[in-house]
Amino acid sequence: MSKMRKMRVLPLLLLFLWEAQSHSAPPRPNIVLVMADDLGIGDPGCYGNRTLRTPNIDRLAKEGAKLTQHLAASPLCTPSRAAFMTGRYPVRSGMASWYRAGVFVFTAASGGLPPSEITFARLLKNQGYSTALIGKWHLGMNCYNKTDFCHHPLHHGFDYFYGLTMTNLRDCKPGEGTVFTMAFKKLVFIPLQILGITVLTLAVLNCLGLLRVPHTVFFCLLVLAGIILVVFLCFLHYFRPLNCFLMRNYEITQQPMSYDNLTQRLTSEAVHFIRRSTERPFMLFLSYLHVHTAHFSNRDFAGKSRHGKYGDAAEEMDWSVGQILNVLEELRLADNTLVYFTSDHGAHVEEVNIKGEVHGGSNGIYKGGKANNWEGGIRVPGVLRWPGVIRAGQVIHAPTSNMDIFPTVAKLAGSPLPEDRIIDGRDLMPLLQGKSQRSDHEFLFHYCNAYLNAVRWHPPNSTAIWKAFFFTPKFTPEGANGCFSTHVCFCFGKFVTHHDPPLLFDISKDPRERNPLTPATEPRFHEILKVMQAAADEHTRSLPEVPNQLSLGNQLWKPWLQLCCHSSGLSCQCDREKYDARVSR
Repeated sequence: MSKMRKMRVLPLLLLFLWEAQSHSAPPRPNIVLVMADDLGIGDPGCYGNRTLRTPNIDRLAKEGAKLTQHLAASPLCTPSRAAFMTGRYPVRSGMASWYRAGVFVFTAASGGLPPSEITFARLLKNQGYSTALIGKWHLGMNCYNKTDFCHHPLHHGFDYFYGLTMTNLRDCKPGEGTVFTMAFKKLVFIPLQILGITVLTLAVLNCLGLLRVPHTVFFCLLVLAGIILVVFLCFLHYFRPLNCFLMRNYEITQQPMSYDNLTQRLTSEAVHFIRRSTERPFMLFLSYLHVHTAHFSNRDFAGKSRHGKYGDAAEEMDWSVGQILNVLEELRLADNTLVYFTSDHGAHVEEVNIKGEVHGGSNGIYKGGKANNWEGGIRVPGVLRWPGVIRAGQVIHAPTSNMDIFPTVAKLAGSPLPEDRIIDGRDLMPLLQGKSQRSDHEFLFHYCNAYLNAVRWHPPNSTAIWKAFFFTPKFTPEGANGCFSTHVCFCFGKFVTHHDPPLLFDISKDPRERNPLTPATEPRFHEILKVMQAAADEHTRSLPEVPNQLSLGNQLWKPWLQLCCHSSGLSCQCDREKYDARVSR
């Protein structure tokens, strides 16, 4: 080939290579998913709070996109997190309860996220990602014995786990009260009172000669009272070490868990994972214990906020978010990392400690909170940043769901979605990149435990967002903004009011849900409800029967599933945290 021809071919070859490169798939980003626990949408500064300091969360919103109608798939921890991990309504996987208790409260329970469910962690791991969960899991641990770990994070696609398989509870921190107040009243205090009154009445009747009562009757009643009292005292003594412990992968590192510098330890683990994962794409799910009670913070944050212990915890969490952003900047990974910040559901407005101090957060202008499907219970922060890909400073008002993260990160990682099941989430990237102005969700369904509670409809070519309630919780006391008499709202029976026709709101005009519509105020009232009912019926027909993971049998404590790192008498006690901190990992 002549020199002249070579000179002509070279530009064409370079042009061809440039075209091929420009049309090739973009590099797969790192994924950092950050989830707060019980944080209200009214808490971060970027959502309007002017007294709680959250500069790092606000920075994410400034440098990325803020979703104003981002919705949890459930207003409770366990089902919401199941939906987040799988991109599916929790009722599809059996992770929604038909009973009062809608979450797991014992580590030695047998229910959990079924092994057949596919998490985004599993999809990304199959695509070569390093995957880690740091913090709270709350989706079960074992099925049949204490070593099968069928529900454990490592069996759901995570390479590394450090944190709690359960959740943070008041009972985990001495002096912070208990979440079992109602159970103690019904199962301990009332039975003991009945037994006491019975014994006293029989004794009086026996002394007066009106009734002859054998001594064995008194003995049996006193033995029964003694058994109830002993069981109660054992529960108080053993609940904390048996349920509140830290794990690294399959090993317990601290039992019971210590709150000293706990957020700092979780943050250190997250930073260390990022540092050791720079050779290939990674996915980090940082799942905070903050701001669920019991509240805690180290001395650098304690007493520093304007909102008591809740504010201290929230500001410490924001500091931790800043540490993650800092290490991404330091390692020059920020431009190739999608960072997502959210909460598992709304703030727990009924959270009041034993001293009467309010420990719940703010849901802003929205009604209700945790455990109910008023906007305050399901509308959560949703902030995403990916420099150069997601335009900075965006505010997106379209309805989106925390289930959307599943298909979004799967596509970014190059993974096809499972074809053998319904995925309810929708890819967020067209919305985030401005390629679409509307969410792909025309309908969203809101569950109160396993009960279909409400339907949201965003019709095509319309700005209206309709929301219809089939039933609503009875707030107590009357006029309150929550179910204070029961600590959380329940989903059935005497605790709810059913509506026929359903209660209808236009969320786009009435986000506070104060003015239910009627045929007089909305001419299309019956037509709208007919469309929403048809959508609900079609959705219900898509639900196969699955084992209920939150059945009473699956939630009960089972001694053969109880993990114990070391036996000290009849208690489980160990602290390997100081030793592990010296080990180079």
